[in-house]
Amino acid sequence: MVFRLSSLRAAMPCRHGHLPLTLALSLLMLLLGSGCGKEAAVPTRPADASVTPAQPEEQEAKVEPGATLITEDDGRPVLVAFGNSLTAGYGVDLVYSYPAYLQSQLDAAGYRYRVVNAGISGDTTAGGLSRLPNVLAMKPAVVVLELGGNDGLRGLTLKQTRDNLDAIISGLRKERVEVLIAGITLPRNYGPDYIRDFEQIYVQLASLYKLPLLPFLLEGVALNAETENLMQEDGIHARPAGNRIVAQNVFDAVRPLLTKQ
Repeated sequence: MVFRLSSLRAAMPCRHGHLPLTLALSLLMLLLGSGCGKEAAVPTRPADASVTPAQPEEQEAKVEPGATLITEDDGRPVLVAFGNSLTAGYGVDLVYSYPAYLQSQLDAAGYRYRVVNAGISGDTTAGGLSRLPNVLAMKPAVVVLELGGNDGLRGLTLKQTRDNLDAIISGLRKERVEVLIAGITLPRNYGPDYIRDFEQIYVQLASLYKLPLLPFLLEGVALNAETENLMQEDGIHARPAGNRIVAQNVFDAVRPLLTKQ
């Protein structure tokens, strides 16, 4: 099913209207990705998380240059992009994911960090919490935390989501890891009260731990006038050009946490 801009607008904040149930269910299945129906397995190397490759015709249509992708330890401080399919780069090659573009931006700006893509499609906050030891084992200096969307789509309680995110953040901060919280929202048919309270989880945790907050990871991408060039046909995941903008969003938000070596 193809989600056009009109459908996407109904699924984003600051818009009125309701997403039809059939579209919401399709949206649910799309965002859950390869992890539908179960928690993502704990990988031994989160940076090597597999993603669904783009189809050949999509590869030919790409106009964005590939970004930097480093998979081996090169001695630089580690910045971990810790999330689900939006971080993993679902539907595109890893060199077109936002963490790869973020690496290029950091390099160009003179920040000596190595970005590790620890995104897994379909991951929930519970799955993220189970992967926390793997992330900590990389001894990250900074983590960009993007989790929770799949919790909301599966109808998990807000308390579960908040408690899991709280535990992840607490675990990172105990190891003196700098954390940027990246938020997301839900389709409008989940109800205004649930959506409001869901979005407030990110705000409350950022305030509690005094952390920087990127309220909406896909800002300037999902509702951009050029959204058909920025978003994949599922209306959920970004194309390479969209991931470049997401990387800029993250770079602007995480920059205060960075130091030039």
